[in-house]
Amino acid sequence: MSKIKVGAYYYPGWHPCRVRDAAFPRGWSEWELLKSCQPRFEGHDQPKVPLWGCENEADPEVFDKKLQAAQSYGVDFFIFASYWSRGKRLLEGALKHGFMQSRSRGKTEFALMWANRMPRKVMPVKDAAARLIAPTRLVYTDNEDFIAYISHIADNYFIQPDYYRVNGACYLSIFDTAFFIRQMGSEAAEAAIRQARELLAQKSLKLHLAAIDPIPEHQPILRQIGFNSVTHYVFLPDWSGPFHQDFNECARQKSARWHDYQPATGLPYVPSVTPNWDASPRAVDYGREKPGRYPWSPVLTGACPENFAGFLREARKFALEHSKFAEPTIMISSWNEWTEGHYLEPDSRHGFAWLEAVKSVHNDG
Repeated sequence: MSKIKVGAYYYPGWHPCRVRDAAFPRGWSEWELLKSCQPRFEGHDQPKVPLWGCENEADPEVFDKKLQAAQSYGVDFFIFASYWSRGKRLLEGALKHGFMQSRSRGKTEFALMWANRMPRKVMPVKDAAARLIAPTRLVYTDNEDFIAYISHIADNYFIQPDYYRVNGACYLSIFDTAFFIRQMGSEAAEAAIRQARELLAQKSLKLHLAAIDPIPEHQPILRQIGFNSVTHYVFLPDWSGPFHQDFNECARQKSARWHDYQPATGLPYVPSVTPNWDASPRAVDYGREKPGRYPWSPVLTGACPENFAGFLREARKFALEHSKFAEPTIMISSWNEWTEGHYLEPDSRHGFAWLEAVKSVHNDG
């Protein structure tokens, strides 16, 4: 039986954050959005109800339960969203306090994804005509800032024995790779990544840098810039498609595109699999009027643990046939993006069935 490695993205939006208190009521977290969402059309599966309740992920006891579940159902590592903007950091509690201080830490590895886009300051989103990404959310960087970020995460996280490594190199992905390259320029980005590796070498560390959802114009130059692999965060649904989209059809279309990335970039591609998509909790209810954009639209239909398991089997097959990693790997988005509808944690409707689907991938021959 071939061994497959499974990683799950972790969104740390479920604990009070001092920086966020400036924009929301004190102690606010995204659980408030989840609890207030109601069905908006016939058959709409809202609100999502966590089987574990709306817990504070920065509590080591709470995170201990997550780690035990990950270990029981075959999630080998978490990829935590890491928010950094010129030294400003936020939403660190899940990793810094919850994960790192948990009793069950050790078997489940962890890595970081630089979320180089600040969280929204207004949720649920009210203005359907507003820019999708407000200028204040964009995270600009330069050589000095990028080196500072790499130095910070190296000293605090790369050095940890349970940090996830690919062929001995510490794994880091960049959420908005296109913006990172565009605003820096390809030559400056290449220089910054090269200098980051030189800094890490002084600490006896290596870097594996993954590009997330690179745009076509960047794909041929990713290797030259210094990236080591390509993957996605959420790769479905079709963002410009109709309001309702069928899960299985989206999965079929997207899995066919996995084959495009290795030839286009000359880099290994790690498939990303998503169990569902419905960002309704992040949007004000417009009634019958449904704006044709995030977070109102689209909404997947037909998403269920059985269909998710089928999508995972396709990812497993692709990874086993094409992976250049020491262990064939797939990513899942995500462990806990409840307000966007993609999560593995148990809910009141399906229990642990989402995690059972992950476990079944490990059991496939």
